[in-house]
Amino acid sequence: MAFFNAQHDLSALTAHLQADPDALLIACFCAEWCKTCQQYQPTFEALATQFPDACLIWIDIEEQPELVGDEDIEDFPTLLIQNENGTVFYGPMLPHIEHLERLVQSISERSPVIDAGPGDLRALVAAAT
Repeated sequence: MAFFNAQHDLSALTAHLQADPDALLIACFCAEWCKTCQQYQPTFEALATQFPDACLIWIDIEEQPELVGDEDIEDFPTLLIQNENGTVFYGPMLPHIEHLERLVQSISERSPVIDAGPGDLRALVAAAT
């Protein structure tokens, strides 16, 4: 299981990304004051047990703005999914974990890459440490 809270586990996250550079990244951008995010976090974290080859990352945009790049995130939760080819999903998603489960199950190495989001999350994490 690979779940990291970027605010508290940045060095462990960096080490994990270096050890597994091809891991599917599933990041949730949130804000501590957001009640929806507070309720969503435990189910998002539990999702790591269903996708042991993925790396799930909880990012508080106010505490870790360097992981947001130039993006202006206004809706919570906003999710970013990147595979070895790049970003395959970026945008707000209703906080129903089953929607995210189905989305993750549908992703493959042939999923189309989109030009959206903060950029290469691996590079942003590396630059933040």
